[in-house]
Amino acid sequence: MIMANRSISSDRHDALAWAAILGFAFLTAFGILIHAGGLLRFVFPAAAFLVAVFLYPRSPILYLGFAWWIAFLAPFVRRLIDYQSGWVDPSPVLLAPFLVLTLTALSFIRTLPRLYRQGGLPFILAIVAVVYALLVGVIKQSPTAVIVPLLNWVTPILFGCYLFVHWRDYPRYRQSLQQVFLWCVLITGAYGVLQYLIAPEWDRFWLVNTKALAFGTPEPLGMRVFSTMNSPGPFATTMMAGLLLLFSSRSQWRFVAVTVGYLSFLLSLVRSAWFGWAVGLITFIPTLKPKLQMRLVVSILVMAICVMPLINLEPFATVINSRLQSLTSVSSNDASYNDRLEGYNDFLGQALSEIPGEGLGFTISHGTIGSNDSGILSLFFMFGWFGTIPYLGGIFLLFISLFRSSEGRSDSFIAAAQAISLGIFAQIGLGVATAALSGIVMWGFAGMALAGQKYHLYQRSQNLLELETLPREVLPS
Repeated sequence: MIMANRSISSDRHDALAWAAILGFAFLTAFGILIHAGGLLRFVFPAAAFLVAVFLYPRSPILYLGFAWWIAFLAPFVRRLIDYQSGWVDPSPVLLAPFLVLTLTALSFIRTLPRLYRQGGLPFILAIVAVVYALLVGVIKQSPTAVIVPLLNWVTPILFGCYLFVHWRDYPRYRQSLQQVFLWCVLITGAYGVLQYLIAPEWDRFWLVNTKALAFGTPEPLGMRVFSTMNSPGPFATTMMAGLLLLFSSRSQWRFVAVTVGYLSFLLSLVRSAWFGWAVGLITFIPTLKPKLQMRLVVSILVMAICVMPLINLEPFATVINSRLQSLTSVSSNDASYNDRLEGYNDFLGQALSEIPGEGLGFTISHGTIGSNDSGILSLFFMFGWFGTIPYLGGIFLLFISLFRSSEGRSDSFIAAAQAISLGIFAQIGLGVATAALSGIVMWGFAGMALAGQKYHLYQRSQNLLELETLPREVLPS
C-alpha cells in the first residue's frame, strides 16, 4: 500500500512537472508568434526560473532535462526575439540557463558540512577560487561587471556538484543524460546543417549585429555553424560531448543523430573542439573492457560509413577539408592561429605576473585575442595566482579521482563521461573551456562520472554485506 501511494504521488508530480514544462514552451512559442518579443525578453528568463523552482524539489530528473534544454535553446530564442523586436545586447534572455542552474546552489549549501568527507574537495576548491575572484572583482571592477562572469564561472561547478551529491540516483540521471544528448545531437545537428545551407534570417541578423567576422559571412554556405547556441565554440563543445556519449548509446536513433551531428560538428570549423574530441576518443577506448572496446570499434566503423559520404560531397567537402588540412600545416595565412600566438606573446608574461589578479569582470583588450580565446590567460588575469592555484588544483584533483577508479571498464557511460571532461579541459589553452556552457558540460559530466563511481562502490559493498549475512550452507563453495 505504501509503495502504491508513493507511485501515485510520483506520477502526479511528473504530470504536474510536464504541465509546467509544456506551459512554458507554449508561452514562449505564443510570445514569438504574436511578435511580443519586447515583453518576452523578460518573461522568458523569469518563467524559466519559476518552472525550475517548481521542478527542483518535485521532479529532479525533469529539472535536469529542463536545465540542459534551456542551456541549448536560450540563444536561439534570443535570436528570434531580436529579429522581431530589435537588437538588444546584452540580452536578458541569455540569463535563463544560469537562473535555472543557480538552484543547484541549494544542494551545495545543504551538503557542504559533509561534502569534503564524501570526496567533494575538487568542487570546494573551485568554488573558493571563484569567490576569491569575485571579491577582487568587486574591489577592482564595477560591481555590475562581475555579475555575468560570476554566473559563467560558478554555475558549472555547482551543477557538477549537484550531480555528484545525488549519486544514489545515478542510474536515473544517467538515463536522462543519455536521452537529452541523443536528441540534442539530432535536433541541433540537423538545424546546424540547415543553418549552413540556407542561413535563416534571424541567424543572419544576429551575425550582422555581433560583427563577429570570425563566425563567417551572413549568407548560405558562408556561416560557421553555431546551430541553436551562442557561437560556434560552445556548440562544437556540446556536440563533441554528445557524439562521444553516443558511442555508449544503444538507441535506434543514434546513427541518424551521428550523421547530422558529425556533419554540423565539422561545419562549425572549431579546431579546438576537434582536438578535444580526439583526446576524448583516445581516453575513452583504453578505459573499456575488451568486449566493450570491440563494440566501440564497430560503432566507429558504422558511424564512419554514415558520415564519410556526406563530408566528401559539395557544398561541404571544400570548407571542411580546407579546415582539416590546417590542423597539420599551419601557414602564415592562418589568422586564428597567428592572432592567438601574438596574443600569447603579448600577454602571457603579464598574466603570469598577476599575483592577486584583476578579479571577475576583467576583460583582455587586444586586437588579436579576446577574453574568450584563452582559458589560461583569463584564469591568471582574473583569478591571479591566489585564485588559479586552488581552481586548477581542484580540477586536477577531480581528474585524479576520475581516473583512479576502474569503474569505467564495466560502465561505458562513466568511461564516456571521463573522456568528455578531459576532452573539454584539454581545450583550455584555446578557449575558456571550464566556464559558461562549455564549463557546464565539463563539470556536469565530471560530476556524473564521480557519482557513477560512488554508486557502483556502494552497490558492491551492499552485495558483500548480503553475502556475509547469508547462512553458510547457501554460500557458493
